[in-house]
Amino acid sequence: MRALVLTGPGKAEVLQVPAPVAGPGQVVVEVARAGVCGTDVELFTGEMSYLHSGVSSYPLRPGHEWSGTVREIGEGVDTSWLGRRVTGDTMIGCGHCRRCTNGRHHVCPQRHELGIRDGLAGALAERLAFPAAYLHALPDGVDATAGALVEPAGNAQRCVEAAALAAGERLLVLGTGTIGLLTAMLARARGIEVHLLGKELEFARSLGFADVWTRESLPTPPWDAVVDATNAPSMPGLAVELVEPGRRVVHIGLSGTPSTIDTRDVVLKDVTAVGILGASAGLAPAIAAFASGAVDPRPLVAATVSLDEAADVLAGRRPRSAGAGPKVLIDPIGAVSEA
Repeated sequence: MRALVLTGPGKAEVLQVPAPVAGPGQVVVEVARAGVCGTDVELFTGEMSYLHSGVSSYPLRPGHEWSGTVREIGEGVDTSWLGRRVTGDTMIGCGHCRRCTNGRHHVCPQRHELGIRDGLAGALAERLAFPAAYLHALPDGVDATAGALVEPAGNAQRCVEAAALAAGERLLVLGTGTIGLLTAMLARARGIEVHLLGKELEFARSLGFADVWTRESLPTPPWDAVVDATNAPSMPGLAVELVEPGRRVVHIGLSGTPSTIDTRDVVLKDVTAVGILGASAGLAPAIAAFASGAVDPRPLVAATVSLDEAADVLAGRRPRSAGAGPKVLIDPIGAVSEA
């Protein structure tokens, strides 16, 4: 089968690789759509910290945002999975350690991260071997495109939960990329007053967000919670500066260089700071939000392209047909680009 393989910093090509076989507890999924995210780009460029700590290495097959259909099942897997449309968790724990048994498999020290850490090849391929225990079924109302956005939406869902806001309270989201916009959309569906600070203001407004600001135009009302979904090293500190005393800041963005937070501000404002790693606990609620129609993530997709164009996307070259949205999806089977 064909798969995208990262062979070194700045090097990626589509290669013929052995087709996966469903081992015990596994399924084989025919991939319908796979998303390209910032983590994939960092793996491509060589900037990803895992490459320097040794938990990831080349050659590497990326892709952790995906949807598809189960075509094969391995020993011990419920036969009802066969033929079902699915997506899955990125974080695959060992299942036995204290963290896994306490419901924190996403921080298991021995975890696999699909298409990111060594040990589990990713979804930028025609087929994917995946552990059945980490599958999530997709309802009929969630198509392949929305299904591939469940993973980033699960991260966004966890941000909204961590912000701990009631309807009518005010949330400021720093960043208008995929995670920031999904956070805003999920929060709005709960009746939260959402404001966004970013650069791509017109696209955010096209999604129905009127309160979209630059740093210079940002007003000064009380922000009941602030979510930092940027990669700028100055933003975590700004989140603490802007949030109301006694409330929460949520950090999901990662900068390429260390960021600084003055803990005097955290202490003297009695701020709770929450870090978000992974979508695990947010996947089921994100699917439910998509299925109910409360959130439609599909406008975020700028284009869907073939596997042969994935390396160009990783290198930062947007498809000619791309719209204004922040997300590009890959159709590993198809060969025709579409907006």
